[in-house]
Order: sequence, then structure tokens, then C-alpha cells
Amino acid sequence: MSARVSRILLLAAVALFFTLVALGNLTDYGSNFAFVQHVLAMDTTFRSPALMWRAIEAPALHHAAYALIIAWQVMTAALCWWGVWRLWRVRGFEGDIFEREKRAGIAGLTAGFLLYAAGFIGVGGEWFAMWQSQTWNGQRSAAIFLTFIGIALLHLCAPERGRA
Repeated sequence: MSARVSRILLLAAVALFFTLVALGNLTDYGSNFAFVQHVLAMDTTFRSPALMWRAIEAPALHHAAYALIIAWQVMTAALCWWGVWRLWRVRGFEGDIFEREKRAGIAGLTAGFLLYAAGFIGVGGEWFAMWQSQTWNGQRSAAIFLTFIGIALLHLCAPERGRA
């Protein structure tokens, strides 16, 4: 298998992942909404008075945050699928053409990486102290997703040489 086909398939795997995650969040809204609600409310953390001022208890803001997450997942899936399509079209072209067509895929993978790195590990894990929760701690899952997306991003960003 050529490196180009490998890059396209890894990008397609991430696109499929985000498509399924977004679809699941839209069709079974309540399951992961509960996760967002508990993380933002910080109701299963150590409840340290020094941190609890960060808690968000307004249901409207919980729904807004969840809608933002879902929209980000949909955008990520769309960018990744667009990148797959663009790369598939030029898989046999010169390296500089294939290199130029990587942009949509790189944008999609970067968006997905940022969702889990900044959103789940940074904001959820540290700002809302998600790491303290025995029940609503998504850091392990986020780390798995970051590894998967990061490998695809590194592979896609590798420079192209010549013709496929």
C-alpha cells in the first residue's frame, strides 16, 4: 500500500469516527449530555471551595456547551471527509499537487485534536476538575482519541516526494 493511500485511509478513519460520534450525540442526546452536565456542574469532584466558583449550574449553558461540542464534531467530520475526497482525486498526481490538497484534511484533524486536547483535557479536565471525578472523568477516552487523531495528523503532514 502506498503512503498516500495509507494517509487517505487514516484520514477516512478519523472522519468516520467523528461522523459516528456526532450522529450518536444527535440521536441519543441524553447519554453524553449527562456527561457534559456533570463536568460543568462539578458535582462529582472533590468540591474544593477554592475551585467551585468555576462550576456552571445553568441548564441552558449546559445545552449550549453540548451544542457547541456537537457542532465542532460535525465540522471536524465534514473537513475530514472533504479532505478524503480531495486527496483521493489527486492520489496519483505529482507530490506538490497532493501536498497542496492536504489542507482540508489537516484542518479537520487539527480541529479534532483541539476538541479533545483543549476542550476535554484542558477545559474539562483542568478548569472543571474532571480528573477528580470517579464517574464523569473522560480524560482516558480523550487520550485515546488524541493518540488516534495525532498519529493520523503526523502521517498526513509528512512531506510528499515525486509521484505516487
